[in-house]
Amino acid sequence: MSWQLKVLRVVLRAAVKPSLRRQRDSYTARRAFETGAWINARGRRFWTAFHDAPLGAVPALWTEQPGAGGALVLYFHGGGYVTGSPRTHAPLARQLARRAGVPLCLPDYRLAPDHPFPAAFDDAVAAWEGLLARGHAPGRIVLAGDSAGGGIALALLGRLCATNAPRPAGVVAFSPFVDLTYSGASITENAAHDILLPVERLETLRARILQGADPTDPRISPLFADFPGAPPVLIQAARTEILRDDATRMAERLRGFGAEVRCDIWGNLPHAWQFFPGWLPEARAAIAQAGGFIAERLAAPPRASDHGPV
Repeated sequence: MSWQLKVLRVVLRAAVKPSLRRQRDSYTARRAFETGAWINARGRRFWTAFHDAPLGAVPALWTEQPGAGGALVLYFHGGGYVTGSPRTHAPLARQLARRAGVPLCLPDYRLAPDHPFPAAFDDAVAAWEGLLARGHAPGRIVLAGDSAGGGIALALLGRLCATNAPRPAGVVAFSPFVDLTYSGASITENAAHDILLPVERLETLRARILQGADPTDPRISPLFADFPGAPPVLIQAARTEILRDDATRMAERLRGFGAEVRCDIWGNLPHAWQFFPGWLPEARAAIAQAGGFIAERLAAPPRASDHGPV
């Protein structure tokens, strides 16, 4: 464990986790997230150099503009479907794009409670279709995301697999949030151990996201989706986070459909620790692994399912 992680654990437990317990509404949470992201970026506005190019009706930021039909990562930011933006995840995006060696696109999908489920999923589908309309082959795209964004990436994959549509080259999910029924044992087993997420807020969060919708809908809980013909997937999660079992059960679900899955459970780390590449060596190591996976997938010969129905 690095000394940086030891310091961050103290800060998250003493300040950030209690703050998350107290936040009155999603708008307060968004302001806090933006402030935390500014600190995480060490006060530098990483997104000023990003390219602003929408995908149809969905706003999006890019680490750089890809060449015509070029390979890229379609990355969905985390934030529990109620906070976060391409700007908050700029440091992570830069690091992952550099490690993967390809441009990265961050859609600015709509957030609950203003835009409840299925708004985020619909925007993810629109972003994917926007990339195809720009001439990017599905087999030259890797889906990725952290937390809720990891859930969105896997939900989009589930839709593509279920409809026998062209699949991406692969998927990377950091601490994915994939089960809004909260049926994983780690929700309770790790309640006291999780460095960041307060389990007491989960019911409120679910109500804001779903607003009466079915928590087993695979568009919001891809743990219940089907994945025939899924491409290789890399999942990373922390041993002590409450969403650990979302990661492990998602891996088993994918393997049940014959997918090649690498599910790495790291140590006593914060949920989605990859968010802190400017501070944590552990974040940089995890992103380096993910970047290598992405580069390998984009260099692999395309499969028939990458291009269309088989």
